[in-house]
Formats: sequence, C-alpha cells, structure tokens
Amino acid sequence: MTPPGGLVTGLVAVLAAAIAAWVWAGPDAGRTRLASLTGTRRPRDMRGLWAALARRPRPGATAAAWRAASVELCQSLAAELSAGRTPGDALARAVSSVSPPDAAALAPVVAAARDGGDVAAALLHAAPVRGGEGLVRLAACWRVSMAVGGGLTALVERVCASLREAQAHREEVAAQLSGPRATARMLAGLPVLGLLMAAGLGMNPVAFLFGGPAGFACLVVGLALDAAGVWWTRRLVVRAEDLTAP
Repeated sequence: MTPPGGLVTGLVAVLAAAIAAWVWAGPDAGRTRLASLTGTRRPRDMRGLWAALARRPRPGATAAAWRAASVELCQSLAAELSAGRTPGDALARAVSSVSPPDAAALAPVVAAARDGGDVAAALLHAAPVRGGEGLVRLAACWRVSMAVGGGLTALVERVCASLREAQAHREEVAAQLSGPRATARMLAGLPVLGLLMAAGLGMNPVAFLFGGPAGFACLVVGLALDAAGVWWTRRLVVRAEDLTAP
C-alpha cells in the first residue's frame, strides 16, 4: 500500500532537515584552525551533545581528554618540583590538581608516590591505550631520574614541551581533515536531495521505493552503499590521523 502523499512529503522533509542539521553541526576547518591557533578548546557540537546524552563517549574524545590531562599533570608537576617539593609529594599534589577522564585510574599513582612505591610502574599501568602517551613518557622520566639521581624537573619540562608540540600538530591535522569529513557528510545526504529533486519534477520516487520488491531492494542497496561510503571515509580519515601522529 502506497503511503499518502502528505505523509511521504513530511517524512522526506524530516529526513532532509536531519541531514542538514548533521552536516551543520560538524566542525569546519575554519573553527578547528582558529582553535588550534588560539589554544582554546573547540565548543561542543550537536553530535557531542547527543553522545553525552546517550552516555556513550567517543574513544577519540576520551583519548584527547587524557592527552590534555597529561599536559596539565606535567605542567603542575614541574611547578611543584620548581617550588622545592620532593618528587613524591610533588606528584601527589600534581595529580590532585588535574581532572582526568578516570580519576580512579591515577589513585595507585598517588599511593605509590606517597608511600615510596614504584611510581613508574603505576604510571604505566594507569596509562590508557589511546591518549596515554604522556603518562608513558612521564614514567620513563621518573625511572631515569630515580636511576641517575636528580634532573627530574628538566626532564618533566621537556616532556611537557613535547606533548604540547604533539597536541599542536594533532590539531593542525584535524583542521586539514575537517574538510574531507564535511564533504563526506554532505555526499551522504545527496540521496535525500535526489528524492526532493525528483518530487519537485513531478515524480514519485518514494512510491516506487516502497511500492514493490524491486523498489525496496533498490532502497536497501542504496542505503547500504551510502553507509559503507560513510564508514570507509571515516576509516580513511582515522588512518590518516594515525599515520601523521608525531
């Protein structure tokens, strides 16, 4: 049974509005580059808000939060060491001043720093697979400083500088890849635009798509190809980010 014309038009309009909102909500190259130059964080877009409401944080966002927390940790640790505090006390104070995605993961680090345990091993254990590069480097600095004796402040400052350079490079790469991302999202919405153009020319493509097995098969195949194209483009972008990571 063919759906009424008014219902079909309404459904197409809703789909078009959803595609437009999705494309509009994504970060563009200008905003990303401006954020990388000014050192400010990009405002959350609508997709970030929807992900937060769904309580399903993206792995990339969690990794970025860990990297930012690592930079803050190294900065705070260097300041505490420069103030004359002992390494264990300085690390404990520095950890308490940052807000990582998982505060419980750094609790063993604080315990090892206060009790004189193996701080390097605790840092390595707390470092996540993605975004834990800073903690891994800090663990190496701690191990070298404990083996040689002294020099921890200079090592931490170098690690902090390298992490900031890596973050700036990562933001530059994200700015360059935001254009292909936006283009892929726009191409994903072209089928809906095609339906609207066909309806404007007096055709009824929705009736064909839902009116028989052949039309429904074309609809399924088209949606599958569209989804595969979006997935493949996203995979290429993620691969490019991994290859250009410092």
